[in-house]
Amino acid sequence: MRSAVLAHTPLFRGATPEEVEAMLGCLGAERRAFARGELIYRAGDVVTALGLVLSGRVLIESGDFWGNVTVLGSAGPGEIFAETYACSPGEPLMVDVEAAEPTEVLFLDVSRVLQTCPRACGHHSRLIRALLALSAQKNLDLSRKIFHTAPKTIRGRLLAYLSYQALRAGSRRFTIPFDRQQLADYLNVDRSALSNELSKMRKEGLLEVEKNRFSLSSVPPADRS
Repeated sequence: MRSAVLAHTPLFRGATPEEVEAMLGCLGAERRAFARGELIYRAGDVVTALGLVLSGRVLIESGDFWGNVTVLGSAGPGEIFAETYACSPGEPLMVDVEAAEPTEVLFLDVSRVLQTCPRACGHHSRLIRALLALSAQKNLDLSRKIFHTAPKTIRGRLLAYLSYQALRAGSRRFTIPFDRQQLADYLNVDRSALSNELSKMRKEGLLEVEKNRFSLSSVPPADRS
């Protein structure tokens, strides 16, 4: 179950591979593989297990009746998803979770995390603290999305999002976790309009972009609205 790898994920950090293996038995761990584009969870599902991405990447999406999709976030190797719903018994999902590429997920039964371990597992409290910290981080991520989509213009949204990515990377050169369509969905803008704005920004010397790799310049942007 890749215990040595899991020991380095935020959820199990600090535990030895042997301790991780013991905890997986307590948590009813189940590993599954998904093809690109396959739905892992669907809006309306009632779930009891959080997902931990072993490989690949998943997208957290919100869709409407007419098929319009908004990307709310993503999770890559070592990150978790659906933990809030799994901790809220009976609460149906308001989002879809889709594999953005071939993805392997480890599902963990949250009810076993929140209850006292029948084996008197000494690592349960550590796991609960880690889950709480990760849930808080997810709330911060959603708050960031609000900041990134608050500007009225496409350029304003790009400036907010790319500025954060540069800050996070500690460099003006960085790679984002979205392709062009996913970035448009995340920022709630039209893909063609997004591409046109990126082309304008490149001509103005504000940035260089190749697929999902960006390099920002120090030229002051003209629009922060």
